[in-house]
Amino acid sequence: MLQPSRASRFKRCVFSSVTAAVLVVSLLTTETQAFPAFKQAVAETAARDDAIAAYYRGADFDPIWTGQGEIFVQRRKALINALSRVEDHALPAARYDVDRLVAQMASARSARDLGLVEVALSKAYLRYARDLTSGMLVPSRIDDEIVREITRRDRTELLQSFIVAEDAKGFLRGLAPQTPEYTRLMKEKLLLQRLVSEGGWGESVPVAKLEPGDKGRSVIALRDRLMRMGFMERSATASYDSDVENAVRAFQTAHGLEIDGVAGKGTISEINVSAETRLKSIMVAMERERWLDRETEGREILVNLTDFSAKIIDDGKLTFRTRSVVGKNQSDRRSPEFSDTMEHMVINPTWNVPRSIATKEYLPLLKQNPNAVSYLRLVNGRGQTVDRSAVDFSQFTTRNFPFDMKQAPGNRNALGLVKFMFPNRHNIYLHDTPQKALFKREVRAYSHGCIRLQQPFEFAYELLSKQEDNPKGFFQSRLKTGRETHVNLEQNIPVHIIYRTAYTEAKGPVQYRRDVYGRDAKIWEAMANEGVALTSYQG
Repeated sequence: MLQPSRASRFKRCVFSSVTAAVLVVSLLTTETQAFPAFKQAVAETAARDDAIAAYYRGADFDPIWTGQGEIFVQRRKALINALSRVEDHALPAARYDVDRLVAQMASARSARDLGLVEVALSKAYLRYARDLTSGMLVPSRIDDEIVREITRRDRTELLQSFIVAEDAKGFLRGLAPQTPEYTRLMKEKLLLQRLVSEGGWGESVPVAKLEPGDKGRSVIALRDRLMRMGFMERSATASYDSDVENAVRAFQTAHGLEIDGVAGKGTISEINVSAETRLKSIMVAMERERWLDRETEGREILVNLTDFSAKIIDDGKLTFRTRSVVGKNQSDRRSPEFSDTMEHMVINPTWNVPRSIATKEYLPLLKQNPNAVSYLRLVNGRGQTVDRSAVDFSQFTTRNFPFDMKQAPGNRNALGLVKFMFPNRHNIYLHDTPQKALFKREVRAYSHGCIRLQQPFEFAYELLSKQEDNPKGFFQSRLKTGRETHVNLEQNIPVHIIYRTAYTEAKGPVQYRRDVYGRDAKIWEAMANEGVALTSYQG
């Protein structure tokens, strides 16, 4: 069973300590604030931080926290109370050292001491605000395929915004992502922590496969575990009956598995994943949500790599969903994580073969047989088609290969019949594919990095519905020409390529997926190195 963390134990006494410390500071400000020693201490200490120094210089070194009056008392209380609950946000308590701050407040005896307290509180506030608004980690330092650009709020502006806030407690609460996803993740975190403290989901299922009609101890273990997870009502059955089968189906749905009602090897493996592991996924997802600069209104496209899906969201509600195929789990094929803006679609696209594919995959074939991959056209630097029979391919390497390779529009085109463009330096986009069979598979990581869609036409119709009275007719009329056609989107759409092994939906259980690229394991390790722990539930 997990033990309460130091910070969790500290919560039980922090409020009385805060009251005492706040009182000491309140009494002290009356006598010392007018002395130059206060402002001198603020100036000297703030000088080590450009943003804090800039703020205090602009404010003539007037206090944010240690002034006279109820507003300053409320600010101090609100900050200390917020810092004492950072673990609720999957942040490490030691990072903010709230007990040291409280002790420093309580021991202040002079104007200089008060100046040091003032700057210490500002520093703690800025670290808290930064971590809560945009995450405590830098994604690219964890995995260079997480190329998400993090938007950090200006630190001086954060101080100024806090000053003008009428409700200090409400302002600090509002620093966290104001998305339903973050709220639901936080709720699930607290529930899982309580469950872990009570022993988790109980005995694991000790066999590799169970199916309808089976009986015995293993079925009982399966039943009990599904009940603890919330997929099954209380039952005394010892057989794999219809209730167990329906519960297995519900579990499979919530975990992205093939929905057949049979507890096969893959399903049993996921059922046996511990509550602690699921809790880690939730806590990582909370940090990831802080990285994502996402609007709560309007239209967006969400591609979750672990879920192998692409969704269109309107004002927070799911409008369209389709299966996807993502990059293969190889160093040069994994799909990166980033956000951009979709600008247009191309109907009947030409495939301009990426140079990495042309040189690494096709050049060796051309060396063996110049007529290999004959459906691809060889183009020189002047845009002219090259006669393959006149080329000695043996003289070329991946570095000096002088040609481009292109595939004309058509049903066999590697991009299918439509692609969706959000121009980016990673050369990633969404597209159709002639390889339809891959969408039937449970794990769909096979591409070179781009995202293939199972229902690309329907995806296009939905995108065009905002600008065309007859989106299907509009699309099909362009498709029938067989010519490459660019169609601009009148309103550009944010695209977020994300990676969530835990995510929520408006209704139903939390969704869990496999860590297909191992990225969440790296993020959890980085969080743990910062002091994040699977603390026990404190009601």
